[in-house]
Amino acid sequence: MHEFYESLSATLLLAPERVRQSARVFVHRSMKSAAIWMVIDVLTVFVAAMLAAIYEMHEVPVTGARASWYGLLIQDRSKWILLILLCCFCVTLIYTNRRLSLYAPKRLTGYLHEQRLSAQASLSCGLLIAGAVYMLHASDIPRRIILVTVGLVTICLSLRRLVYRMLLHRDFKRGIGNRNVLILGTGPDAQALRFSFDNFRQRGYIFKGFIGLPGTDSRDSATRGDVIGSVDTLFQEADRNFVDEIFVTAPCDRQILKRVLEEAQIHGVDLRLVPDMHGGLLWNSPIEYVGQFITLPLYCGEFPEGKLLIKRGLDIAVSSIALLLLAPFFAAIALAIKWDSKGPVFYLSERIGKKGRVFRCIKFRTMTADAETRRAELKQMNERDRVLFKIANDPRITRLGRLLRKFSLDELPQFFNVLHGDMSVVGPRPPMADEVREYELSHLRRLAVTPGITGLWQVQARQDPSFDHYISCDISYINNWSIWLDLKIIVRTVGVVCSGTGS
Repeated sequence: MHEFYESLSATLLLAPERVRQSARVFVHRSMKSAAIWMVIDVLTVFVAAMLAAIYEMHEVPVTGARASWYGLLIQDRSKWILLILLCCFCVTLIYTNRRLSLYAPKRLTGYLHEQRLSAQASLSCGLLIAGAVYMLHASDIPRRIILVTVGLVTICLSLRRLVYRMLLHRDFKRGIGNRNVLILGTGPDAQALRFSFDNFRQRGYIFKGFIGLPGTDSRDSATRGDVIGSVDTLFQEADRNFVDEIFVTAPCDRQILKRVLEEAQIHGVDLRLVPDMHGGLLWNSPIEYVGQFITLPLYCGEFPEGKLLIKRGLDIAVSSIALLLLAPFFAAIALAIKWDSKGPVFYLSERIGKKGRVFRCIKFRTMTADAETRRAELKQMNERDRVLFKIANDPRITRLGRLLRKFSLDELPQFFNVLHGDMSVVGPRPPMADEVREYELSHLRRLAVTPGITGLWQVQARQDPSFDHYISCDISYINNWSIWLDLKIIVRTVGVVCSGTGS
C-alpha cells in the first residue's frame, strides 16, 4: 500500500490545481444540496413553535397564530425573546446537523444511525434553548411551548428523513437515481467493495464490472467473469455502461492515475479513491463514507441538483394537470378506438430509458392488433435513415390512428409515464431495444438523460429522415439543457401539435 500512497501523492503534486478545483466542486455540490435541507429545517422549527403556541392556547390555528403574534399569549418583550431564541435554535441545529453529517447524501449513511443522530441533534439543541430561557428569567414564556417545540422538531425531522429515505430507496429499487460504478482493481479491497454494493442495494450503487490493472492477476475466480476491460478501455466501458463513478481500490502507476484523473474530467465521471482503512490520510481533501469504506473524491463533476429538482417538479405539475384536464378526452378517444378497430385501447411497448433502463411506454393504439408481426415484411418500405423506422402510408395504421398521429394525440397517455418517473415532458424520444442494439458508442450519450414526450428534434426536424440529424438534435439538447430551454420547447410543441404535422 506504500506504493499506492506514493503514486497518489505524486499525482496530486503534478496536478494540484486540478485537485483543488475538484475539491471546490465537491464542496459546492454538497453545499447546494445541504442548503435545501437547511431551509426545510428552519421552516420546521418555526412551524413547530407556532403549533406549540396554538396548543398552549387551545385555539384553532388561525386564531391561535394571531393571538401569539399580538401578545395575547406571550407578552411583547418575551415574544421577541422567544423569536431570538428560535433563531439561535435554528443556527445551533444547522451547525450540529452539519457536524454530525446529517446533510450528507442519504446513500452514504445508515438509516438507524441517521435516526439516532437526528434525535441527538434536536434534543441537544433543545437543552440549550431551555437553559437559555432559564438564564434569561423569561418566566412569562410558558415552558410547555419550549418542550412541545423541541418534541415536535425531533419527531418531524426524524419523520422527514425517514420518509425521504423510503422514497429514495423505492426509486433505487425501480432503477431511478442509481449510480453505476466501475471498480479499478481486482484485489481483496475491490471484491469487498463489490460485495458491499451487491448486498446493500439501498445505497443506490450498481456494480458494472472490474477494470484490470497492468501487472495484476485478474484470473481470480471471484473476479474473472466480471473483469470487463483494462485501463486503456476504461472510459469506453464507462460510456457503454452509463457509469457515474469509478472507484480506485488498488495501487497503480503514477502516470496511469494521472491519465485516469484527466479522462474522468473530460468524460464527466466522478472518481473516488478507496485508501487503506488503517493508513494515515495525509491530504487535505474531503472524505465520505460509502458504507464502511472511506473514500477520497479525486474528481466530482458538476451536478445541477437544484435544476433537476425543478425539472422534476415541473414534470409532476404538467403531467398531473394534463391528466386531470384531459380525462374526459381520454375516455372519448378510448371509446373511438374500440369502435374503430378490434384490439386494446392502449399500446404498451418496451422502451429504453435513462442509462439503459427498460420501461413500458404507453400510447393510444393507432395500428392494427397484428402490427408487430407485420413489421418485418414492411422493412423494405422504410423511409427513414439507418435505425429509424417510419412509413408515410403505413398500411397497419387504422383510420382513427391516422388522425391521432396527425395531431400527436396518441402520445398523450405518456403523461402517466412522466408521473411515474420513467419519462420527462421534454427530452430525447425513448428508443426501442432493437434501435439501441445498432447504436454506436457515441450514440449512447442520448440515453444519459430521462427520455421525454417532446424534444428538440420533434419541434425542429420531425419530418427529417436523417438519423445523424436526429442524434445531433438530442446531443445538442443535452449539452445546452436548461429549464428555460424546456419551457421554450413546450411552447413550440403546442404550435407543432396544433398545425397537425405529426406522422
